[in-house]
Amino acid sequence: MSVVMMLTTLFLLASSACKHEMAKAEHNNVTLGMVRDSLIRQEDTIVYSLIERARFPLNPPTYDPSYASIPGFSGSLLEFFVKQTEAVQAKAGRYDNPEEHPFFPDNLPPSLVPHYKYPEVLLPAAMSININKLIWDMYFNKLLPSFVSPGEDGNYALTAARDLECLQAISRRIHYGKLVAEVKFRDERKDYEPAIRAQDRFTLTNLLTFTNVEEAVKKRVAKKAMTFGQEVKLGDDGDKGKYKVDPAIVSGLYADWVIPLTKEVEIDYLLRRLD
Repeated sequence: MSVVMMLTTLFLLASSACKHEMAKAEHNNVTLGMVRDSLIRQEDTIVYSLIERARFPLNPPTYDPSYASIPGFSGSLLEFFVKQTEAVQAKAGRYDNPEEHPFFPDNLPPSLVPHYKYPEVLLPAAMSININKLIWDMYFNKLLPSFVSPGEDGNYALTAARDLECLQAISRRIHYGKLVAEVKFRDERKDYEPAIRAQDRFTLTNLLTFTNVEEAVKKRVAKKAMTFGQEVKLGDDGDKGKYKVDPAIVSGLYADWVIPLTKEVEIDYLLRRLD
């Protein structure tokens, strides 16, 4: 089975579970507790995806446009892989889901499968919010060099596949901020509405910031990195304290990027909320 086919199969299985969750949310009305539960589950996906990427070294040829030399294509092997995978997943209906955001949205083919009626929780303006360019830049220029080893092992296609899994997991988590913002707005409309009408980003930032919650998230993802990424050897404690991905890097990812960028998505959504 090709890597693209494998990713598509995994997506279809995940999509089925996602549809069930969203249908449940629509039936019960979305609550902040339900949103937080989803965000906590997404932490698992992000940590596991980073662990899987850390299996491979940096593998620079994956990102070098001069390496691939693919007929009819100008760009790196990574860009080729991502564009081709997103095209297949678009045909399978991935981007019909409002939680999903492509990294190369231009000229994606339409879905070839029956359209699922996702609950209309967000305003139509939410569709215009996509900060994947920032996420792409952060991942390759800041995050990736911090947790993979230098060098190469020739597994360039697998490297691209693991990179895409990390990118999609992080993107989903950050863009989930739109749903977070909608639920918070519904719960505290009287507090948010004046700031939205004034287009006051500073006040919105203060309303959205809960320092104790953010600190708890950073501690939790670090603990997950410790738990999921332990080197386990029976009868040998020699690797105790050695992890596949440094927990401090995972905590730093949330502190420096995931939480701030999620907040930017929340604010961008709220500024359009009364349009």
